[in-house]
Amino acid sequence: MYEDIRNNKIKTGVIIAIFLLVITLIVYYVCMAFDLGELSIVIAMVFAIATSWASYYYSDKIVLSVNRAHPADQEQYEKLNNILDGLMVASGLEHRPRLYVVDDPQPNAFATGRNPENSVICVTTGLLDKMDYYELEGVVAHELSHIKNYDIRLSAVVSVMVGFIVILADTVSRALFWGGGRDNNEKGGNPILMLIGLICLILAPIFGQLMQLALSRRREYLADASAVELTRNPDGLISALQKLDSDPNELRTANNATAYMYIVSPFKAKDGKKRKTSLFSTHPSIDDRIEAIRNLK
Repeated sequence: MYEDIRNNKIKTGVIIAIFLLVITLIVYYVCMAFDLGELSIVIAMVFAIATSWASYYYSDKIVLSVNRAHPADQEQYEKLNNILDGLMVASGLEHRPRLYVVDDPQPNAFATGRNPENSVICVTTGLLDKMDYYELEGVVAHELSHIKNYDIRLSAVVSVMVGFIVILADTVSRALFWGGGRDNNEKGGNPILMLIGLICLILAPIFGQLMQLALSRRREYLADASAVELTRNPDGLISALQKLDSDPNELRTANNATAYMYIVSPFKAKDGKKRKTSLFSTHPSIDDRIEAIRNLK
């Protein structure tokens, strides 16, 4: 488990470095395409560093804002707060995550933040309404495990960065399509860098998806195992996962950039069938997760 935590920290640094490179190349191409002069590479690097810094330090606020979450008041959400307080003793974490709630009928939850000292656990009202005490405890323990294992830093940074890359690529593509920029033969930039920048621009949405899938489904297995370790009650988490899987509602505030952050996918299969684990799945299937939990007994 400690090796997994260390690997998560390394992955965060690697992904930020890749993001910096891709954004720098895209912005360099844009600067040259719109004839912004010899300072194009400097502008690109400053822009990439600034967006990376903002993604790292404000990712939790951005994610909470997108999901229209509000703080979980101690009196109004007493059971939720009491469960977290009990789990904090077992977790050994020094800093208590902030609790937030999203008004939505789908039962779901996620954790976010750049580190355990600046972390958030967010649940939906559907989760609070449909889970009994031990099921809710299992879900909160799962999210607390993501915090303890430093999964939140990795997922929050990637979520914001991927969303930014896709928006940038879409905006620039539209601008170039409608006639912006100079003719290719007049460009004075480095042709190799411009070609790479153009490729990054075209492939940015695919690149973003691959970055998200780089967050291994093993993170969910690890968080499930850690949750059972905290609660000593695998049946509570198993029952919660079964309820989460069978609920027909879709999360209204969910989007593809943040879908993998949740304890289960916020999207439902259109044909009503159970999802199976595939190469492009953001989560392992519920059946696979339940089997893994039962093997822990």
